[in-house]
Amino acid sequence: MITTHNNQLPIPNPVEADAKARELLRVWAGGGKQHVALATGLWKDPANWGIMLVDLAKHLARAYEQTDNLDQAQSLARIKAGFDAEWNSATDNPEGGIEQEKGS
Repeated sequence: MITTHNNQLPIPNPVEADAKARELLRVWAGGGKQHVALATGLWKDPANWGIMLVDLAKHLARAYEQTDNLDQAQSLARIKAGFDAEWNSATDNPEGGIEQEKGS
């Protein structure tokens, strides 16, 4: 059973046509907390997640440039500053565990 929510983002068009496409992660804000679903076991080397996170940060910086007219390089620097600040002094610690897909 796939559960949908009115506030979920659309699936990008190129993904719709790719039978091999796979969702990597889903991050939700709800109840004052962050909730995540991860495609565990996707990569053997955790460094691949680091590459994906940097790529994601670059997409975010580009989005800020396109939607808020903020300089892409400055936005990326702010994202990295936030990452570094959270890395050095966490405001939250992950909780929970691995759950099976609904309907599995």
